[in-house]
Amino acid sequence: MKKWLRNNEKGFTLIEMMVVMLIISVLLVITIPNITKHNQNINKKGCGAYKKMIEAQVQAYQMDLGKYPSSIADLVQAKYLPENAGGCPGGETKIVVGPGGAVTEETVTGP
Repeated sequence: MKKWLRNNEKGFTLIEMMVVMLIISVLLVITIPNITKHNQNINKKGCGAYKKMIEAQVQAYQMDLGKYPSSIADLVQAKYLPENAGGCPGGETKIVVGPGGAVTEETVTGP
């Protein structure tokens, strides 16, 4: 007669699996808010670096052509910036080139 139940089978019990799932859940609850906080900080620093890069391109444009660009479009047209230039990482801020080559940030509102 065969034994249908084996007493020496290896494996995890339901309680052990639940403890592991609880530990993973607690780690996720702790790390997710920290990741989103750091993501906003990274976007802010990225926007500052992007603004400095555009300021450098405005200066290069002025030195090469003897005048300041009136907009980002002038820099794009003269091939100083790529086609999709103007927006900061995260999409909440855009960079604007004003009169005299002044580079400023504007908050994007609406869709």
